[in-house]
Amino acid sequence: MSVDAITEADLDLIQRIIPHRYPFLLIDKVIDIVPDKGCVGIKNVTFNEPHFQGHFPSKPIMPGVLVVEAMAQAAAVLVGISMDVVGRDLLTYFLTIDGCRFRRMVVPGDRLELHMTVKRGGGKIWKFHGVAKVGDDICCEADIAAMMDLRD
Repeated sequence: MSVDAITEADLDLIQRIIPHRYPFLLIDKVIDIVPDKGCVGIKNVTFNEPHFQGHFPSKPIMPGVLVVEAMAQAAAVLVGISMDVVGRDLLTYFLTIDGCRFRRMVVPGDRLELHMTVKRGGGKIWKFHGVAKVGDDICCEADIAAMMDLRD
């Protein structure tokens, strides 16, 4: 299948692109994939996730750093499809997180959408603008850069 034909990644395809696994796989699906352009990651936030035991027991809130990590995972899936490296050993490393702003808490029951737009890509270094939303509410915005390491 041509990478241009892939517009959605389910959990199986996500796990064939990025190495993350429970409890650190933070996306459930990636939709609206346009190679080299953008995508929307989906994270269904549930109370049984391990970080809610301590953050915070009386008011569970998804840590902001995990929201940013979820954005990066969605972006890494986009890169894996754009570079046509499904099933290969792709590692992604944060280089920068700029202009990060948190605007709304993410809580159990939320459907977090991770809107990722490519600002620069095509080589080892990729840059993205990410907007995390619940419904029409913006939860987080950040510009991130990452290095792609194809290990095989």
